[in-house]
Amino acid sequence: MKKIFYLIPFALMYCCKGEVKTEPIIITSEEIQEIVGYLASDNLKGRNTGTDGIDKSATYIETRFKAYGVKPYFESYRDNFKVDSLNAFNVVGYLEGSDKALKDEVIILGAHYDHIGFQKDIEGDSIANGANDNAAGTSAVIAMAKYFTHKKNNKRSIIFALFSAEEKGLLGSKHLAKRLKEDKLNLYTMVNFEMIGVPFKDRDYEAFLTGYDTSNMAEKINTYVGSNLIGKSDVAVKYQLFKRSDNYPFYLEFKVPCQTISSCDMSNFDYYHHVDDEVDKLDFNFMANLINKTILAIETMSNTPTKEIKITNE
Repeated sequence: MKKIFYLIPFALMYCCKGEVKTEPIIITSEEIQEIVGYLASDNLKGRNTGTDGIDKSATYIETRFKAYGVKPYFESYRDNFKVDSLNAFNVVGYLEGSDKALKDEVIILGAHYDHIGFQKDIEGDSIANGANDNAAGTSAVIAMAKYFTHKKNNKRSIIFALFSAEEKGLLGSKHLAKRLKEDKLNLYTMVNFEMIGVPFKDRDYEAFLTGYDTSNMAEKINTYVGSNLIGKSDVAVKYQLFKRSDNYPFYLEFKVPCQTISSCDMSNFDYYHHVDDEVDKLDFNFMANLINKTILAIETMSNTPTKEIKITNE
C-alpha cells in the first residue's frame, strides 16, 4: 500500500530566525496497518482470553509502550484479573500531565484488544481474526500513546488502557474501572475506540459517538477539530451500543462522560464475529485520517483550563 501521510493541523510549533514553522507529527496508514496486521494475524489465533495469542498481543503492546516512553500505571503494565480459572490482563500505560494542578485530572483512552478466538469454519478458515473488532481500535490507542509521549504537551494526565475479556462481558473494563474508582482516580473523561476500520458511505460525519445525548462530547470534539467529525447513529441507539463497549463500566463507576468512537454501527460491516473480519477488509487511509483528527481533539481536551466536556443527561 502506498504510504499516505495525514498532517495533524497545528502540529508542533517552533521558531527559526523569526519565522514560525511546523514540525509535522503524523500517524501513517502504513503504521496503522502494521499494528492491525500483527494483532489480527493467524499466528495469534483470534486473541481469546486465556490463550497464548492474547499473551503475545499484550507483550506486543507493552513493547510499543516501552519504546515510546509510556510508563506502566501500576507496578507493571499488566492489570491482572481472573475470568473463572483463566488468567486475564488489561495493559495499562500512563503519561503524566505537565500542569501542576491539571495533572490530577485524568483522561482515559481505551480499546479492547481481545477477540473471540475461533468461529464456524468457512472454506478452511476458522480463526476469527478480529481486525475491525478490535485490532482497529487498539491501533488508535497505541498510535495516540506514540503521539502524546512525543509531544509531551498534555496538561492533564492520560491513561492508555487496552482491555481484555471484553468479548466475555466487558470484564476487563469492569475490573479496571472498579479498581481505579477504589483508588479515587480523578477521571475527567474516558474515550473508547471500537471498530473504526471502515467508513460510512451515506453519512455527513466520519464516525459516531455512542451515548451521544449523555454529554456534550461530540459537540466539543467537532469544535476542537473544526469539522463535523462526530455524529449520532440511530442504529447505535437502536442496538444500545453505549452499553455494549468498554466505556460503559467507567460511566457506571464515575458518572462522567465515558463514550465510544466508532465508524461501524452494524449497518456498514458484514463480518462482525466472523472469520472474514480480516486485515484486507479495512480502509487504512480512512483510519489514519480519523485517528489523526481525533488526536487533535484529545490534545485540546487535555489542555483546556477547565473541564469543558460535561454530562448533559443523567
